Amino acid sequence: MHATAHPGLHERIWFGHPPGLTILFLTNMWEQFSYYGMRALLVFYMVKELMLTQTASSFIYGAYTSAAYFTPIIGGILSDRILGRRRAIIIGGSIMAAGHFMMTFEPLFYFGLLTIALGNGLFLPSLPAQVDHLYAHDDPRRPWAYSVYYVGVNIGGFLAPLACGAVGEIYGWHYGFAVAGVGMVAGLVIYLAGGRHLPAEPARASLPVATSRPVERNAVLLLVALGLSVTVFRSAYEQVGNTVAIWTDVGIDRHIGHGMSVPLTWFQALNSLFVILFTRPLLAFWQRRTRAGHVQRLARRMCTGALIVGASYLLLALVAWQAAGGRASALWLVGFFALLTLGELFILPTGLGVFARLAPARLGATTVAAWFFTIFSGSLSAGLVGTLWSRMPPAMFFTMLAALAALSAIPLFMLDTPLRRAEADADRVAAVLP
Repeated sequence: MHATAHPGLHERIWFGHPPGLTILFLTNMWEQFSYYGMRALLVFYMVKELMLTQTASSFIYGAYTSAAYFTPIIGGILSDRILGRRRAIIIGGSIMAAGHFMMTFEPLFYFGLLTIALGNGLFLPSLPAQVDHLYAHDDPRRPWAYSVYYVGVNIGGFLAPLACGAVGEIYGWHYGFAVAGVGMVAGLVIYLAGGRHLPAEPARASLPVATSRPVERNAVLLLVALGLSVTVFRSAYEQVGNTVAIWTDVGIDRHIGHGMSVPLTWFQALNSLFVILFTRPLLAFWQRRTRAGHVQRLARRMCTGALIVGASYLLLALVAWQAAGGRASALWLVGFFALLTLGELFILPTGLGVFARLAPARLGATTVAAWFFTIFSGSLSAGLVGTLWSRMPPAMFFTMLAALAALSAIPLFMLDTPLRRAEADADRVAAVLP
C-alpha cells in the first residue's frame, strides 16, 4: 500500500525513519508503560491483597488479558469504518486512562479491568496500523519499521515494573495502579502533540478492489494459519506474567546482602530490557544478510523464535529440577529472560509486520486487530494452562511449556513458501492500487 502524502513524512530523525514513527513509538511506549505497570502488579495484588487463590488469580489474569485482546477486533472495525484511526486512539486512550485510575479504588477493581479492556479495543489496533502508511510500498526501510516500533513497547515495559512495581510494593498496590494511569495520559499527550507528523486518515473501509480479491482471500487464509500457530506459542509465552512470576516468589533467591532483596516486580523488567539491548544488533544482523543476498524468510524466522522460547523454558525446567524445592540463583532467571527475549524478537514483531503488510485495502486496523486476536486466544489458553501450575512440579510444568512452544514451530516452518508467495502478491497489488 502507498504512503499517504504528508509534509516532512520522510525526514530522517529516528533510526533513519520518518518522524511519524517516533510519535507512534513514544505513544506506544507510554501506553505499554501503563499496561505492563498494571500487569506487573495484577497477580501479586490478587494473591497478596485480595487473598485470592493461585488458581482463581490465574483464571482472572487470563480472562482479563484475553478480553483486552478480544475487544480490538470490534475496535478495529469501528476504526476502519466509522471513527477513523486518530479518533479511535484518542477515545480509546482516554477510556483506558480512566480504567487505570478506577483500579486505585478496591471496589472498582473488576470494573476498572473491564474499562481498560474496552478502551484497549479502540486504541490498540489503530496505532500500529498507521506505521505502514508512513512508507511507500517499495521503501526499503519498511520491513524494519515494526522491529523499531517494538522497542517502544519494551522501553515502556522495562520502566513499568521498576516504577509501578516499586511504588506498588513499597507504598501500596493502589498507588502503583495510579502511576500506570499517569503513563497512559502521557502517551495521549504525545500523540496529540505530534499529530502533524502522522499520515492522513485513509478512506473509510469499503469492498476491496475486485482485481485484488483472490489475492486478499489467500492472504486472509494464510494469516488465519499463522494466527493459530501463534496462539499455541502464546499459551507458553504469556506465562511470564503469571506462573513464572509466582515461581520467582518461591523459587528464586532475591537477597543481595545486608537484609535487602530485589522487588518481585523488577524481574519482569528483564524481558523489556533485553528487547532494548538485543533489537539494534539483531536488526543489523538481518540487514547484513539481506544486503548479502539472503532472502528474508519470515515464517522461518518466526519458527526459529518459537524454538528459542521453547529452549528458554527447558532451561527453567532444569533450574527448577536442580533446585529441588529450594531457591535457585537469580542469575538463572536472568539467563532465562535473555533467551526468551531473543526468541520473542524473532517471532512477535515479525508477526505484527506480516499482518500489517498483508492487510486488505482500507482494512489495516481490522487486520492488525486480528493479530491482537492471537493474543486474546493465546492469553485465554495461557490462563487455562496456568491453572495446571498447582497440579504438577515446577520442572514438569516448565517442560510442558517448552513442548508447547516447540509444537507451534512446526506449522510456522511449513508456512514459509505460502507466506513468501503472499508477500509477492501483496507487493504487486500495492503497486497498482491508488
